[in-house]
Amino acid sequence: MSAPALKPAIPSRRLGVIGSLVGMLAFIAAVLPHWVVPMVYPPPPADQVIVDTGHRIKDRIVARVKGVEYQAPKVEKSAGRSWSEIASVAAISLGLLAILFSVLSLIFREERLLAAVAATLGTGAIATEISFVMIGALILIAILYVVGNIIGLF
Repeated sequence: MSAPALKPAIPSRRLGVIGSLVGMLAFIAAVLPHWVVPMVYPPPPADQVIVDTGHRIKDRIVARVKGVEYQAPKVEKSAGRSWSEIASVAAISLGLLAILFSVLSLIFREERLLAAVAATLGTGAIATEISFVMIGALILIAILYVVGNIIGLF
């Protein structure tokens, strides 16, 4: 009689698959709102933003010269900005969750390829979100520099 054939143990893929799906959602949350939200809720024209910023800077300077404390007007968040902030938080949170699933997948000795995919998608989503924030900060600095040049602060 021959011994029964043993089946090789197939490693589980559960955490890797979940991490990959969460990482894909994170990447979608990081990238898609930067194209969809401006189409649904268009931002104000750049010249209007520059003029409004110039008026606020002028009001601050006038208040400082008069010796009065400047009271900034209360500005409501637009719906587009609210959606962008929600997507930003979701992208970073889901990216971290995907990385967590990737690490857990490696700890429980699941398939490494899916763990690598989950980690890559999570890291990519976080890096994409941070890059959009940095680009926005650079644009804001450029606008403030132009307005400051116009009114003679620099």
